[in-house]
Formats: sequence, C-alpha cells, structure tokens
Amino acid sequence: MDKIIFTEEFCQPENLHPFTLTRRIQDIRVGILTIRQKWEMMLGLPSFDKKEDDYKDSERAVTLTDAVSDGVCYMVHGNVLPTQRLVKAVRKLRNGEFLSVNGSAGIVFRFSKNEIREKHQVQVKKAITIREEIVTLEFPWNIFQLNDWAIRQDVELLTRKRKSQVIPKSNTVIKSSEVFLEKGAKVEHCILNASTGPIYIGKNAELMEGSMIRGPFAICEGSLLKMGARVYGATTIGPYCTAGGEIKNSMMLGYSNKSHDGYLGDSVIGEWCNLGAGTTNSNLKNNASVVRVWTPKGKMDVGNKCGVMMGDHSRTGVNTTINTGSVIGVCCNVFGGGMTPKYIPNFSWGVDGKNAYGFEKSLADIDAWKQLKNQELTENEKNVLKYIFEKF
Repeated sequence: MDKIIFTEEFCQPENLHPFTLTRRIQDIRVGILTIRQKWEMMLGLPSFDKKEDDYKDSERAVTLTDAVSDGVCYMVHGNVLPTQRLVKAVRKLRNGEFLSVNGSAGIVFRFSKNEIREKHQVQVKKAITIREEIVTLEFPWNIFQLNDWAIRQDVELLTRKRKSQVIPKSNTVIKSSEVFLEKGAKVEHCILNASTGPIYIGKNAELMEGSMIRGPFAICEGSLLKMGARVYGATTIGPYCTAGGEIKNSMMLGYSNKSHDGYLGDSVIGEWCNLGAGTTNSNLKNNASVVRVWTPKGKMDVGNKCGVMMGDHSRTGVNTTINTGSVIGVCCNVFGGGMTPKYIPNFSWGVDGKNAYGFEKSLADIDAWKQLKNQELTENEKNVLKYIFEKF
C-alpha cells in the first residue's frame, strides 16, 4: 500500500507554540482542512507519521522500515501546504528522488524498501527542482495570515464537480455561485456576501437567523453560528464549534466555543477552548505600531495586526480583555481584572502566573467539557497533557 509519511524534522515545530505542544504540525487546520487532510485528498493516499520517539507519537507513528514493507512512501515535511502544481510535481517523482523548490533542501521524498539504509535513513539519488514559491507554516500567526488563501484553495478542492445544496430563499445572498452548502446545512434568514470570497457551510452546520457573513468564510461539520453573529473574512469555524458575536480573520481549530458577544480578530483558538461571555481581544495597538509576540525563542515582530494565540483546553472568564498579540498556553483558566499579560504559561490558574492549574483538577474539567459534546478524554490525550504539565 502506497502511503504518505509526515515528518516534523527540519520543520522547527517549537516555533508553532502552543499548537504543536498537543499535535503534529500536519494536524493544524489552515483554511477548511488540516495539512494532513489536504495532502491525503490531493494525492489520494492514506497518511502516517514518522516515528519521532517523543511524547506525541501515536498509533499512526511508524518507522520508515515498517512503512515501506508493502509499497512506496512519500515523505513530506509536515509544515508544507500542498498546491495543485506541487502535487503534480510530486506525482512525477521516482523512487530515490526528492523534490527541491528553488534549489532549497528537499521537502518531499519518494522511496521504497530499496532506498532504506538504516531505521531512519533514506538514500536519495537525485534532486528534482521546481521553480515555485511553496507555502509553509512557520509561526502560529501564519494560520490566520494564510487563511484567506487557504479557504479558497480548499473550497476548490472540496467542491470540484459537485453541486451545492439549494440555498433557502429566506436568505439575502450576494454572488450565490460562490456559496456552497453541504448536506444537512441549515441556513435561514441570513446575509451571505460572497463577492469578497467563497462561503462554505459544512455538513450539518447551522447559521442561525440574523447571521451576517462576508467571505471568504468556512464553517465546518456540526458547528453552530448563533443569532446575529457578524463574521468577516477570512474566518474558519472548525468542526463542532459554537460561535457568536463579532469575528474577523480568525481560526477556531475545532470543538471550541465563542458563544456570546465580544470581539475575536486576527486570532487562532485551539481545540476544546471556551471564551466566556464578553471576552474580547485587541488585534491592533492603540498607536498602530508593530505588534510583538512572545515565542519560545524570544519576542518577534509580526506586523500591525495580531490578536491571541490560545492553546488547546484553555478558557477565559466572563468579560476577559485579552491584550494585543497575546499567547495563552495549553490548559489555562484565564480570569482576573484588567488586561491580560501578553504571555500566559501552560496550566495557569488566573493571569499572574503564580498559581498552577492542578493536573488532576484540569483533567476532570477537560473531561466535563468534552462530555458536553459527547466525547471523553482518551488515555493518549492524558499522557500528552501530563508530559506538557511536567516538562513545559
């Protein structure tokens, strides 16, 4: 069986903190699909992860020796977003060849068991160079910066040669040809403006009456947009989320809630997060200067617009005010008066960094939130969270 093998080697996953604490780079959503899903659909192959011998190895982690036992493998850097031209070049590779873009190091390698020399080593014979700019995920703010482009790419991929469900007549629609409703989508008495980009409504997703959408916009399977929501492009509401209030150029990765009024702009919200009623983030400094964001390697300038990067399982209390360019770690319970600090460490209780969220307490709370969406905390998730609690 031919397959895709993703690797984080040379991708510097630590630069995508806090989202790569709990997942591999290839499992980050950009646009509508995760990077993994994009490659699987475009190459028509199943995917696995190269075994890295770290705490994020899961049941789909394999050694290269095992991977090639029954077919050809395409080893792909996990932070590379595929395009039609890139995939076309990948399909032309032969065993022992790798794809180099503009003379850079290889980003995709094709090999069989004949090219394996050691457990983690592949012998390559020839570089195939293409002259094209590749799109990569380097830092967490790239997720919302690339979202306009990525939504358009994914809509084309997901809807090619398919017809949308009928758009109910109660809606006000601008450029209906750019609006696509999947089976089971519910949209009544909404304003859908796709003149600025496509609008994609996923399977069994619902836009409640009074919602105002300006593309490019995507709401994924099973998600809900509440009454009177105002959403600007380029925004993605990931699967099984609840969203409301005012949202602009943001990503909710999945299973998270922003159910009430409050502003979310130029931001990325991880999975299983909850923004309390009235939570608002700043995405522009009041002197319009460049925003500096905390990273594990020091602060970086990211441009004039940047909101909040919130790790998985974190939550805010009612009326929380989030500072411009903030980073909130994994499993934080954020509350307190005034504006939040620009960096809140993993497992924080409050905002001053003095109190830790107890591990057993955090697991119990996460499990309670997951039960609200008919899921439960798995042993693998517990192990990942324990490692983060102890090591980060």
